[in-house]
Amino acid sequence: MNTCRYASDVAFTAAVKAEQERDGSRAQYERMEKSKGWATTVTPDLAATLVAARSFYLGTANAEGQPYIQHRGGAAGFLKVLDERTLAFADLAGNRQYITAGNLSENPRAFIFLMDYARRRRTKIWGRARIVENDEDLLSRLRPSQSNAVAERAILFEIEAWDRNCPQHIPQLIAVEDVEAALGQLQKRILQLESELELTPSEL
Repeated sequence: MNTCRYASDVAFTAAVKAEQERDGSRAQYERMEKSKGWATTVTPDLAATLVAARSFYLGTANAEGQPYIQHRGGAAGFLKVLDERTLAFADLAGNRQYITAGNLSENPRAFIFLMDYARRRRTKIWGRARIVENDEDLLSRLRPSQSNAVAERAILFEIEAWDRNCPQHIPQLIAVEDVEAALGQLQKRILQLESELELTPSEL
């Protein structure tokens, strides 16, 4: 049960607020808390980000607090929105270390970090995650149709709060698929123009 006064308290603990106070940013964040605050549900803007995501990082920690970050990737749309508070994805067979699975078995707190390098936007989502096994109906909704990888289980992520940072210090990188698509359109246009140049005036 979330007992935070503000949604951002999931990240802004007493220790964090003390550091903000010491370094002079506490008043700024206190105004944020008392005005709009952080979102706690999937907005249309966040949904668009999730649908377009080809990868994200999932942070978990074990019972002793040792953190672990795992990269998750797939075709756009592999991270699904089940409802306004729930995200889900298929846990595909990998190197069989099962660190994330082990962590979630004893500590449900989790974190999703999405980086959109093309638009220079980072999205941070705090919540709790759990593993769902032996639910073929759910897995059929989550299993990537473009992949031959084995979906071992589903992971559900319940959102507690999310925030989006400024683009400062984010390098602008473009996915190779997007570059290839743009180059394909450009090449098509070049061929069209070359073909037109070869026509005689009467043919034009």
